[in-house]
Amino acid sequence: MSLREQLKVLVVDDTSVSRGLICNALDEIGIKNVDSCNAGNVALERATRQGFHIVISDYNMPGMDGLQLLEKLRLQKATARIGFILISGSMKPSILAQAKKLGLNNFLPKPFDTAKMRACLETVTGKL
Repeated sequence: MSLREQLKVLVVDDTSVSRGLICNALDEIGIKNVDSCNAGNVALERATRQGFHIVISDYNMPGMDGLQLLEKLRLQKATARIGFILISGSMKPSILAQAKKLGLNNFLPKPFDTAKMRACLETVTGKL
């Protein structure tokens, strides 16, 4: 079984269009084991309970933003090693620096295409 077939990915974005674009790109890459949700607190609960390999999260979300989600994932033993990719249309260098301190694996600016998504993922997973 290939890595693409084994990889479990959680997509977190409060906007359904963005979730759809991310999920479509993952599907085009051949990653089929994808779940999605629209809030950081839901993502935290699912990641803790279901065990994902990668979380792809939007930065700007109400309630718990992507940075807060990353921090909470890193603080729990069960989720501390999950790969984490932050996606945003506008990212201040100071926020990105903070994300890296918290253990961010990679950052993908919006807009993106499937090739950029693949390249971003492969820095975390290796060749897909």
